[in-house]
Amino acid sequence: MKVVLVAETFLPQMNGVVGSVLQVLGHLRRREHPAMVIAPRGASEPDPGLLAGASLAQLRSIPAPRYPELPITLASAGALEAILRMFRPDVVHLASPFVLGWQALRAAERLGIPTVAVYQTDIPGYMERYGLPGLAPAAASHVARLHQRATLTLAPSQSAIGQLEALGVERISRWARGVDAERFQPARRSAELRARLAPRRETLIGYVGRLAPEKQVEDLAVLADLPGTRLVIVGDGPSRRDLDDRLPQAVFLGHLAGEQLAAAVATFDIAVHPGERETFCQTVQEALASGVPVVATGVGGPVDLVQSSRTG
Repeated sequence: MKVVLVAETFLPQMNGVVGSVLQVLGHLRRREHPAMVIAPRGASEPDPGLLAGASLAQLRSIPAPRYPELPITLASAGALEAILRMFRPDVVHLASPFVLGWQALRAAERLGIPTVAVYQTDIPGYMERYGLPGLAPAAASHVARLHQRATLTLAPSQSAIGQLEALGVERISRWARGVDAERFQPARRSAELRARLAPRRETLIGYVGRLAPEKQVEDLAVLADLPGTRLVIVGDGPSRRDLDDRLPQAVFLGHLAGEQLAAAVATFDIAVHPGERETFCQTVQEALASGVPVVATGVGGPVDLVQSSRTG
């Protein structure tokens, strides 16, 4: 089976959508299914090893208003149709589609190719967080139209399914996420890192994720005066400078990946995630796999992951 994956964001950016696409590419390679990724052109060429043998079609894009790290790809349905004709896929996988994914959906419809649209980003909710509430209804209407036209929509949590059903979307299946239990496990706990982060044996409260308005990391300021604790922030993004000012007592470790990320997560005593717009929240699952209890908001994806008063 030949698969085209269309991603609104891609390497060198790293976020939940990109991580999911990379996992799918690895899955397809192991099963010897040819794959192609259609994505915006980044500031640098992605590491070919991360593509798992897939070909890559990169398209011109411009930075999104108020979030320059997020590209908007200006490709017509006709241009995407030409790419699909060349590769001749059996299915088109739309990763968190909105702008590029909409054009790819139209191109696939013209060619009679089935589409699987993955709902992974609450874009209307994000617009409210970015100070654009007037655009949220139009964004919700667009999301509903796109997913209703897809052959199948996959959503990662019961909350996400409920959001789509409220918009009138049909043909929805749940597609949750796995976790790398070899990388994220209690044995990764680092005494050396703990000694550096908590020299007075403070309780380490850790956040992992993008530093952006929709993640509501600034809400963690309520922990600033909690005695005997140290707040540790792992990640980067457009809110970094603002958070430096709002969370002066926090330790910022920047973006971590691989073994460094696993060690940091396992070394936390408590993981926190304040965002209220998560359709799933992979970092919650990674903390739990590392043996770390989680405090998260009681809405969205974390509701499926945290057993309240038992695991968080």
